[in-house]
Order: sequence, then C-alpha cells, then structure tokens
Amino acid sequence: MGSVRANRYNIVSSEEDGMKLATMAVPNGYGNSKGKVHTRHQSHSRFVKKDGHCNVQFVNVSEKKQRYLADIFTTCVDIRWRWMLVIFCLGFVLSWLFFGCVFWLVALLHGDLDAGAPKPCVSQVSSFTAAFLFSIETQTTIGYGFRYVTDECPIAVFMVVFQSIVGCIIDAFIIGAVMAKMAKPKKRNETLIFSHNATVAMRDNKLCLMWRVGNLRKSHLVEAHVRAQLLKSRTTAEGEYIPLDQIDIDVGFDSGIDRIFLVSPITIVHEINEDSPFYDMSKQELEASEFEIVVILEGMVEATAMTTQCRSSYLASEILWGHRFEPVLFEEKNYYKVDYSRFHKTYEVPSTPLCSARDLAEKKYILSHANSFCYENEVALLSKEEMGDIGGSLGPEGTSTDTNSDVDHTQATVPLEPRPLRRESEI
Repeated sequence: MGSVRANRYNIVSSEEDGMKLATMAVPNGYGNSKGKVHTRHQSHSRFVKKDGHCNVQFVNVSEKKQRYLADIFTTCVDIRWRWMLVIFCLGFVLSWLFFGCVFWLVALLHGDLDAGAPKPCVSQVSSFTAAFLFSIETQTTIGYGFRYVTDECPIAVFMVVFQSIVGCIIDAFIIGAVMAKMAKPKKRNETLIFSHNATVAMRDNKLCLMWRVGNLRKSHLVEAHVRAQLLKSRTTAEGEYIPLDQIDIDVGFDSGIDRIFLVSPITIVHEINEDSPFYDMSKQELEASEFEIVVILEGMVEATAMTTQCRSSYLASEILWGHRFEPVLFEEKNYYKVDYSRFHKTYEVPSTPLCSARDLAEKKYILSHANSFCYENEVALLSKEEMGDIGGSLGPEGTSTDTNSDVDHTQATVPLEPRPLRRESEI
C-alpha cells in the first residue's frame, strides 16, 4: 500500500506515519471470521473524555468566521467569560465613541467650537471630550442637565433619538447573552458523576454490563434518562472502513427502564443478550478488544427547567469482568444514608463465568454456585442489631464461624433477595 491511515479515527490517508498494518479476521466487522481486514496495534485515543468533553478538533472548515458571525448570539454564549467581558466592554465603549464623534462633527460643522458662536446645536459642547461625555449621558440616560441638545439642529435631535434606540438594542443583546451564559446548565454536570469503571457480572442468571450514576445535589434531575453507545471501528462486507461506527447499547428504552429517578446512586444495567454487541465476547476477547462505550445522562435541571447532558466513557481496559459495585445506600432508623466513599468501589465475584454470553446461553459453561453468598448480603447482615441471633459471627467471606454449622449449609440457607434486572439502588 502506498499510504496508511495515521489514526484509527481518521479516514484520511497519510504517508508520514509508517505504522504497520496487521490482518485479522472480523465477522461483520466485529469478531472472528474468514474475511481479512486491516487493523493496527496502536491503542486509540479516547473519543469522549472522562469529564464529558469530546476529544475532537475541527480543521479546514470553510467560511468558519462568517458562519460563527452569522450566529453571533450563540457564539457569545459559547465563548469563554474573558472574551465575553471584552465584548461587553467594547460594545458600550465603541458606541459611546462613535456617537461622541458624531456630536463633535455636528458642533464643528455648525460652528459651535468657535468663540462667540450663536445658539449651539448641543449646549456646552465645545470639545471632543465634551461631546464624548454628552454621548455617555445620552445613552445611559444619566442626564446631568449641564449639556443638552437644542432645537437649533434637527440632525442633532435625530442623533439623540437614534443613539437611544441603539443603546437599548446593545443593552438587550449584551445582557441577554450574559444571562443566557450564566443560566447554562453546563455546570450542573459537575454534580452528576459516573463510576470510574464499568463491570461485567451475573444479574438474575444473565451476564450484564453495569455502570453507576449519581447525583451529588439534593435538587432532582427531572425526566432523567440514560443512553449508551458503542464506538468501534469496523470494515463492511464491501471493504469500506468505518473509523467510528456507533452502535446503540440497549439500557431499557423499549420498556422505559432507561428513565430513572436519580435521588440516590443507581446502577445502570445492559443485559448482554443476542441483540447486544458483546454477545460473542468473552473475558479474554474483551481485554484484547479496542472500543469505547459512551454513556449519556440527560434531564432537566429542576431550578431552571433547562436540559442538561452529562457524558463519560469507558474503554475496554476500564471494564472489570467479574466485579460488582459495593452498596452505597443504607437504611437508618428514620432515613436512608448514601455513602459516596463507596461509589467507585467494586468487589470481585469469583463465580462469574469467563465465557461469552452466547456460550453461556448454549450451556457451554456450567455456572458455579459455590460463592453464591454475595457482598450485599454480608453488608446487610452486619448492619442488623440482631446479628447475634444468627448463631455465630460472620467471617470475611460472609460465612458463619459457628463450629456447629457447616459452611456450605450456611451459604445455602442465606436467602438472596431478588434484584431488578436493569438497575438498582443497592440497600
């Protein structure tokens, strides 16, 4: 080949990077098959950063400045505060200078600057400084009463009316842009968090991909709902290379489970079934894969009713196979307590199958129930005051230390509470 792609997300060929292309088999662009496609060993950059910012730069945009100026209000709302303050100050100062020059020219042409001049167009305007001060007084409606326009010059009267109208327009535009910028719900995302890692574990005898979301404010996120997409490069059957193919990850849109009541942290669950892009992926294949899962939380800010969107992403290396999230919601005497120190923590579940969900569905892997006593039961039991009635203290693995009880029998008699399939607020 004369050229190769410089980046896995770049569809433009480059001859500067001498990266070697390897061949691997991919079915429909995602798994193993007899078809050969080109890929590379270089790890790709994150498309969506952990803080939600998209790692994208636009280049070679035609007429970029003209397009941004055509939508000047949105441009003012999107720019940084330092530039907004510059525009705020320049908008007023330049308008004062412009109309100051106009009134100075009117006085100059009428002869008001000469000594012993007849009735002036603008009283007490005998210099450019005086004309500039009169412009400020007119546009800001200060009106000290020392300088004023007379009926001698209709053009001066017209300029006073025109400046008043222009001043109102500038006030409306600048103040509107500043208020819109202040009311943007972007900063609300600082109190909406995602877990550092995603996990893969069994949930109701099904292999599931899970991650956690939380709201650090007591104010609610109205109509909150979640979405997720898989970003992965692939090659079509016709040989077309798609560097950033987006595949929807089902988190309960059809059943309405994607709409959440985000008061306490919630675990979002994606069931790995035959419709899932991870259906044929085992633990070993997941660790060797290169993809990115973009997770999105949307809702309306309760205080302003404006829609906000919080984003994050998980690379394949950030997905922990065989782990579950530690519980964060605990029931006290008269209220529920959320411990955010446990929000990002996980614990290992050794009984999680290492095979793919397809092999699990086809009974190619035998589930082990030896470690059926889970971490949530241990925390719940330890939090009860009647723990002494169990007959023995609980060990580090959640088993009874009573010498009169058999370990396997104890684990078998501990009831496991049924848990929702899609998400949970662990208690």
